[in-house]
Amino acid sequence: MKKIAYLFLLLCIIFIPYGCTSSNEAKESGLIAKQSATKSTVDENNVELMISAAASLTDTLNDLKAGFESENAHITLTFNFGSSGKLVQQIENGAPSDIFLSASKKDMDTLQDKKLIVDETRVDFAENQLVLIANKDTDTSVASFEEIDPSAIGHFAIGEPESVPVGRYTKEVLEHLDLWDPLQTKLVLGSDVRQVLTHVEMGNVDLGIVYSSDAKISDDVKVLATAKPEWHEAIVYPLAVVSESKHLEEAKAFIAYLTSDKGKEILKKYGFK
Repeated sequence: MKKIAYLFLLLCIIFIPYGCTSSNEAKESGLIAKQSATKSTVDENNVELMISAAASLTDTLNDLKAGFESENAHITLTFNFGSSGKLVQQIENGAPSDIFLSASKKDMDTLQDKKLIVDETRVDFAENQLVLIANKDTDTSVASFEEIDPSAIGHFAIGEPESVPVGRYTKEVLEHLDLWDPLQTKLVLGSDVRQVLTHVEMGNVDLGIVYSSDAKISDDVKVLATAKPEWHEAIVYPLAVVSESKHLEEAKAFIAYLTSDKGKEILKKYGFK
């Protein structure tokens, strides 16, 4: 009898830890599975919104990012800045993008004509001006566009007219003033408006033409004159959701924020009208 009791006790000692271990492992496995499911749900709810935007909007959008994301915790803004013409080419070639912010109507029209934007989301949200600038340390007597003397200029920075809206507007101004042809050998073409600004900031050129919003953010240049609006096509900034976007509602939320009073204040802060 004692032997049987002994054997029974021995079996209990052997199997009880096994049962406990299995139970604990099951609990741990269930906890891990639950955590994984929760993480998966969170990941699925998070959205990265890719925004292709004109280079002149760089500071504005970087400033706006924090405020928007604080009100829309599940959305992260990622920016792709460049000249509007090059951004159009990227979108045409299938580059990922949810929203396009252009520095010209012409570039937005190109995408709309090819049905690459959601038409009903298109809206004009800002305006800008062209200004003539020089390095802050330059001693120049030029005080207007009409006073530009090609013979007295070594290098003149402008945007590349074929793909950069600011270059296209600049060409219209210079043609209006009969300065386009005389300046041909002096022109330094920038791939976007920020490159034009950099040339002037670094003193690589005598003069440059940028948007007033770009001149406003630089401490290294001075504004010599503002182009008259009738010299060039109106500088209007349109935006729209890209047709291939999988995040229409989140894109609309961004547009609503940018065009709200908060968004308008930030645009105004950086020199947009």
